[in-house]
Amino acid sequence: MFKLDRKLIISASVAATVALFAVGCGGGNTNTSTATNTLNGKVTIDGGVVYPVVNDKTGPYYVNTNIPANINNGRVPTANELKAWNKDVMPDGTGLPEGSGSVEDGEELYEAQCVMCHGDFGSGGGGYPSLSKGNAVEMQKTLTNNRWKDPEADGPVRVFGSYWPQVSTLFWYIKDGMPHPFSKSLSTDETYALTAYILNINEFEIDGEEVDDEYVLDRAKLLKVKMPNVDGFEPNIDGPNGRDNVRAYYANPTNFGALKVKYEDRCLKDCQKDSVKVRYIQNGGIKDFLPPMDSTRNLPVEKEVKVDPVKEYKNSCAMCHSSYLSPGSAEWAGYLTKGMDKVYANAIHGTEGGMPAKGGTSLSDANFKTVVDYITTGKVK
Repeated sequence: MFKLDRKLIISASVAATVALFAVGCGGGNTNTSTATNTLNGKVTIDGGVVYPVVNDKTGPYYVNTNIPANINNGRVPTANELKAWNKDVMPDGTGLPEGSGSVEDGEELYEAQCVMCHGDFGSGGGGYPSLSKGNAVEMQKTLTNNRWKDPEADGPVRVFGSYWPQVSTLFWYIKDGMPHPFSKSLSTDETYALTAYILNINEFEIDGEEVDDEYVLDRAKLLKVKMPNVDGFEPNIDGPNGRDNVRAYYANPTNFGALKVKYEDRCLKDCQKDSVKVRYIQNGGIKDFLPPMDSTRNLPVEKEVKVDPVKEYKNSCAMCHSSYLSPGSAEWAGYLTKGMDKVYANAIHGTEGGMPAKGGTSLSDANFKTVVDYITTGKVK
């Protein structure tokens, strides 16, 4: 959500997370199994609850006396398990390893492992997010744009450089989750190199120095990065007063465009008007709209232009399929037993296992089937 001439308001999903940590993870002194809406004498955010602490443990199951005693509550993780999991990188440098990488090396890595999803120079494509839309400082200024006030105006640009408040999140995300589907495969120096390249295409300066093609990024330099939107979120969740800031912020509905409603007047059932109701969500897709969606397809039919399936495979599919289910590999045997119609359908519509629809391309069904034929047989028909 945005407010005109106001700072960017934290999104609903982030706000929910903040609320959880603000009201649901603190300790109490009670030994009952009943959740409350107060913590150390402070009322939680509306709708939040606090579970009591018993023997230094909390949660609706562990402290519920009605739950059978033989439930397995797990075990304490070993020191090595904690070390393997504790890989977060914080804005103050906690968890950020020593290392270095150049923009030049980062560009080479990006072209080899990232461009097929994130597009040339981070422009985005195929359903994957853009990483840059130009100068980060200038793009940050668009975050107060409102299309509802001026439908012809450009909307806010939310990419890494303009929107994210901390550069440490970028390093951590690359190191821990990229590239798909080979996360954690990059070295520390490679992660620094990719981070440097993304700072480069967002036209950053570090300590007054332009992150140009020759720039080499290291730990000390990364900690000097000032993100243009670092102060663009509200409420302020950082520091020792973070929880109190969140409570105070959400206690005033006018901060986020809401109204204060008396408890007895609240609607708790069948509150949504039928005129804008989505009846149900199934298999990850929204179904049965009310009113129905217009499914008329009356655009002029364009002449089909054939594509080179080998080229399309290299551009959009090789990143994932070069290591598994590669063109003509024996691994396809188990899938082909289901019939080509099923293989085509999975390829065109995507799968829950991570296959994006049409590999993230905008090819027609007919053209994409030629790519599928090549991958499954290793031959061009």
